[in-house]
Amino acid sequence: QVRIEESGGGSVQPGGSLRLSCKYSPFSLDDYAIGWFRQAPGKGTEEVACISSRDRRFKYADAVQGRFTLSRDNAKNTLSLQMSGLRPEDTGVYYCAARKVDCGGYVYRGPNDSWGQGTQVTVSS
Repeated sequence: QVRIEESGGGSVQPGGSLRLSCKYSPFSLDDYAIGWFRQAPGKGTEEVACISSRDRRFKYADAVQGRFTLSRDNAKNTLSLQMSGLRPEDTGVYYCAARKVDCGGYVYRGPNDSWGQGTQVTVSS
């Protein structure tokens, strides 16, 4: 299993920016999709941005397209999410996860998946 450690959450005003970082143990993209997911209070987990295990493409949720940008540093085993133009609806707990199921499917926690502890992102005035 992939080990996951997230950092970078915090509180910002609307329109602000935040950068999340995910440190992971080495793995093959053939075996796992890796990305960022978020959960607002009382809601299910939403896929935000993900690197496909099938074609290695970066996938973004419509709600964050053009505002969030994924980047991967293979040498440092780090996946980052640069978030700009933040909105109150972006508020939630953000998780980095390596999953056996590819991006775009129903979000659930499988027995062979690795999920971080989560980092809180709060966007408010």
